[in-house]
Amino acid sequence: MTTTDPSPAATARPSLRLARERFLSGRPLPRGVPEDVVAAWRRARFFGVPHDLAEPATRPPLAAEPALLGAARPVLDRIVPALGADGALLVLTDERLRVLWTAGSVPGFGAYPVLSEQEVGNNSAALAVRARGRAEVHGPEHFLDRWQDVSAVSVPVLGPESGQVLGTVSVVTRLCTAGAPHPQAAFAEATVAAIETELRVRAGWDERVLLDAYVRAARGPDRAVAALDGRNRLVSEAAQRLLTPEVLGVLERTAAGARDTDVTGFAELPEGAGCTARVTPVRQDGRTIGIVAALVPLDDPAPKASVSSPPVTLTGSSVPWRHTVGHAVELARSREPLLLTGERGTGKSALARELFGPGPVQVADAARDTGLDQALPAWRSGRPLLLRHAERLAQPGVAALNPLLDQHPDIRLLVTYTPGAPAGPCLQRLLDKLSARSVTLPPLRERAEDIRELLPALTPRPAPGQPPLTWTLDALHALERYPWPGNVTELAHVVRALAEHRRMSGPVRRAELPDAVREGPAARPLSPMEHAERAAILEALRRHGGNKARAAAALGIGRATLYRKLRGYRR
Repeated sequence: MTTTDPSPAATARPSLRLARERFLSGRPLPRGVPEDVVAAWRRARFFGVPHDLAEPATRPPLAAEPALLGAARPVLDRIVPALGADGALLVLTDERLRVLWTAGSVPGFGAYPVLSEQEVGNNSAALAVRARGRAEVHGPEHFLDRWQDVSAVSVPVLGPESGQVLGTVSVVTRLCTAGAPHPQAAFAEATVAAIETELRVRAGWDERVLLDAYVRAARGPDRAVAALDGRNRLVSEAAQRLLTPEVLGVLERTAAGARDTDVTGFAELPEGAGCTARVTPVRQDGRTIGIVAALVPLDDPAPKASVSSPPVTLTGSSVPWRHTVGHAVELARSREPLLLTGERGTGKSALARELFGPGPVQVADAARDTGLDQALPAWRSGRPLLLRHAERLAQPGVAALNPLLDQHPDIRLLVTYTPGAPAGPCLQRLLDKLSARSVTLPPLRERAEDIRELLPALTPRPAPGQPPLTWTLDALHALERYPWPGNVTELAHVVRALAEHRRMSGPVRRAELPDAVREGPAARPLSPMEHAERAAILEALRRHGGNKARAAAALGIGRATLYRKLRGYRR
């Protein structure tokens, strides 16, 4: 049970002991026994846990030191003397409740190698993992006979970036007659806070080691090098020209598996990759934290055109985008008017300029010149004409455009149109005339797989000596889940703002993204009050680096309430 409610062990200890005895003998329980305690006993019986479980054998040594233990050990070694000599046990487990480290002793406790409910029944560590918060279990609330005279408090250790439970810290003492809160509760929470701080520091070390390995490997002209650790990705400009989504996927999976297996050597790339990838593990304190892949293009006797990055407007390999661009290129080969439609920010005007190719283009913007009073008189016969924002045309502008089309049927005219407000009768006739040769650009949310290709094209060139902008996987996933109502234009504004104003080093983290992008859209329409409430919660999370416990405290609400509200916005 968590400490949000008074412990039943404090208010009804004798009756709880009696209730447990009756439960074990199959007799009816007395009234007033807490339902959560009875449910925990029933789960233990369902899992087949014997209440008289014998003391376990010695746990075999760990094959390799887990990352959590490596970060926690300096903290735990410092605080062991604070346990005192009055009989207390400090226990560290991983996320699967396997005991990684213990110090101290409690008479009769019996330290088991795994603290899951399936192994030992009800205990504070299992409750802390389930509740993602501090939990306590006292005396007869335990299922095991050996733990009837002990009290325990456990606090989960949360990952600094993911927020996932990495393990637990528990303090076990003789039975506390006063019940909750456990007298060592503050000590357990302070220990976890120190471990989480160490984890954050070590995460920064790993990123610096990966960056150093990348810089060393990328020295020299046109070195095609990529460094990856499963969250961060550093890619040289030469490597960007060789990396296909399939090759990148292989390298991401190799980096994720490098912690468990030796990946030294050549990666097995898909057929037609066009390059080889020699992988070298990156190690820190004896741990493999990522890989560096050196890419070498395969020899090809066929002559190759010079390789260059495509314009932003043509960037993307998704099926909707490639189909749209191919269709537009095919239609643009004919010297007849072409209509490009789509939501705002999808790149209609930019694609139009690419379709025109090099050379001067006359631009008429109906957003500024609704009647085309300035643009049409300045147009010279034979010059391509780009008409932007046709949805803003006033009736005189449409009336002036129709005769132009009749007098110059071979004019190279590209019209961009954003659907929205109902078109007037004159504009509708113009759209009907152009509809036979029209292309609709897909919104960015329908080609989210193109975002990773768009990011390098949208990022401003870094200043001399500055590394290029890179992204953690968590940030990339947030970018891909966001619906982007402003499409590519909105994405470009976000990327440019980060490139120009961020003060942090290393890859862009999810916490640095705008609140709406980081948290994603609400899954249902919200009331004005819910909008204000959600905005306040997102701002608190941003101020506290995504730490939900601190954000809840700053807002004056419980952590459970914060989780409930966040879940409610996503329903």
